Amino acid sequence: MEKVVMYCTAVCPYCVRAEQLLQRKGVREIEKIRVDLHPELRVKMMEITGRRTVPQIYIGDEYVGGYDDLASLDGADELDKLLAI
Repeated sequence: MEKVVMYCTAVCPYCVRAEQLLQRKGVREIEKIRVDLHPELRVKMMEITGRRTVPQIYIGDEYVGGYDDLASLDGADELDKLLAI
C-alpha cells in the first residue's frame, strides 16, 4: 500500500472525513502534518499545493488534493488503484 501524507489541523471536519474514508479503504497509517501546530508547514504546504485549506493529501508521490478530490477519486473507482490495493 502506498504511503499517505495528509496536511491537517486538529479541528477540521474534512480532515476527519478524509481519514475515515482512507481507513475504510484499508489505510492503517497516515502521516499527519499538523499545520495548526507548525505554521511554517502551512506556508510550505501552500507553496507546493497552491492551496491554503486542509486537508491536502498525497498518496505515494501523487498529489490528490483535498477531501472532495479524494471522495471523487473514490466515486470514480480510482482510489483503490492509487492506493495499490
